[in-house]
Amino acid sequence: MLIATSIQKSYGQLQILKGVDLEVKKGEIVTIVGASGAGKSSLLNILGTLDRPDSGTLTINGLELSKLNNKQLSDFRNRQIGFIFQFHHLLAEFTAIENVCIPAFIAGKSKTEAEKRAGELLDLLGLADRLHHKPNQLSGGEQQRVAVARALINNPALIFADEPSGNLDSVNALELHQLFIRLKNEFKQTFVIVTHNEDLANMADRMVTMKDGLIVQAH
Repeated sequence: MLIATSIQKSYGQLQILKGVDLEVKKGEIVTIVGASGAGKSSLLNILGTLDRPDSGTLTINGLELSKLNNKQLSDFRNRQIGFIFQFHHLLAEFTAIENVCIPAFIAGKSKTEAEKRAGELLDLLGLADRLHHKPNQLSGGEQQRVAVARALINNPALIFADEPSGNLDSVNALELHQLFIRLKNEFKQTFVIVTHNEDLANMADRMVTMKDGLIVQAH
């Protein structure tokens, strides 16, 4: 599903990634752990095509992404990749279902098609009675589940998550982690997750440890 080879990235004189190799299989949950400053989020941004590496290659679903121009890459990202961040980044003036629909509208889906899919996802995530609530009317756990539905709306090949439960209490964090497992089991959804949460890291199929810009352990 994903093959990253010799990924290097520097910001000015500071080399953040020093030649990272990583493979992720379809339907696998891979967590990336390590101390702050190890390069985890920088790697996730490159794997998620939000940033380009200085050197190295990235292939997702058989497509070598360095061959795409910025518009092609943006289209690929919207259709093939979902993102979940520590902060939900929901738009305050829109309802839950409207927030979920936005990536589908960008991908050219009709309002009817987008709303049907968004409603199904929110129902699946236990939010059927919250479709028309705005983010400030939802709990933290509910907001993050809306963000998960938004990430899933275009049936992405891969979901990247950066500290997805970092802003949640332990009960909501556990519910979110169990949701990832369920999505993997039921839909063969593939996840790459940066986390400091040991419970989430240990739930994964594989845990990758980074240190000083390199992967030092994978198990």
